[in-house]
Amino acid sequence: MTDLANRRILVTGSAGFIGFHVARALLEQGEQVLGIDDFTPYYDPRLKEARNAQLENHPGFTLARTSIADAESFGTAWRDFRPQVVIHLAAQAGVRYSIDHPQSYIDANITGTFNLLELARHNPLDHLLAASTSSVYGANTDMPFAESQKTQNPVSLYAATKGATELIGHSYSHLFGIPATFFRFFTVYGPWGRPDMAPIKFARAILSGQPIDVYNHGDMVRDFTYIDDLVAAIIALIDAVPGTDAVPGDSLSPVAPFRKVNIGGGNPVKLGDFIDSLERAIGRPAVRNLLPMQPGDMQQTYADIGLLEALTGKRTPTSLDDGIAAFVDWYRGYNAA
Repeated sequence: MTDLANRRILVTGSAGFIGFHVARALLEQGEQVLGIDDFTPYYDPRLKEARNAQLENHPGFTLARTSIADAESFGTAWRDFRPQVVIHLAAQAGVRYSIDHPQSYIDANITGTFNLLELARHNPLDHLLAASTSSVYGANTDMPFAESQKTQNPVSLYAATKGATELIGHSYSHLFGIPATFFRFFTVYGPWGRPDMAPIKFARAILSGQPIDVYNHGDMVRDFTYIDDLVAAIIALIDAVPGTDAVPGDSLSPVAPFRKVNIGGGNPVKLGDFIDSLERAIGRPAVRNLLPMQPGDMQQTYADIGLLEALTGKRTPTSLDDGIAAFVDWYRGYNAA
């Protein structure tokens, strides 16, 4: 991974699935990390506390228990720490949850990101990196999804709020010269994952002999990304600061130090094959309950990772079977503790 020269790095959502892994990797490199998290009960906060307990074992870690939507307390923590780099991963996630709880997406994703951009406006950074999502591609059908495609047709409020943060981020980058990279994640999985996502829901059901819900009758394709591969890409992108020098296939803005980057495996997998791999790792078959497509879901995702490779170099992604095996090992150990 990149030598970050002991920079001060603020990570929002540090007790979340991805934020925890990013913060831990930075700490293991000797960096100073300020984590921001308010431990919302969207899922069991005990999992967030367990992640955070690992981070607090590192002398370079400081936690501010606050919400990015709370401009005053968030701003105080930011100014006290004086970050040089910000990795913004805090968000209200989940496609289906957004149908019944829309306000939480406006508060966390739009208001929270606005507060962050206001702080970046008045406290200059070397680089702002922020999480978007592959869900912004919405109704697009041209595969693989490339950063140059239009994203004006989201099929969920979650996707709409993340797309809005990209647009707001671009305007701040243009107006105030904030170097900003927004990365679009593709179906991240691995140890310490979110319990509302398929791997944990499926593993829990299979181990207890319960059926798993398989939507669109299993006709789903996802570009799965193992967490370690995602973290390596994020950290490598810290030094790929958007500027005037573009690379082939770049999404660099013509008017701002701003770019969008897909982070995915670049290898779409049928949902049935994902379940097969999970069955092999667990050693038990799944009972598949085939159901219709759910509102807000996308039938297929597939990342064009050419820009990511141009910026960070080519990497060999973790195989699905290896990633699933590591996830199952963690899941069994965590639930046996």
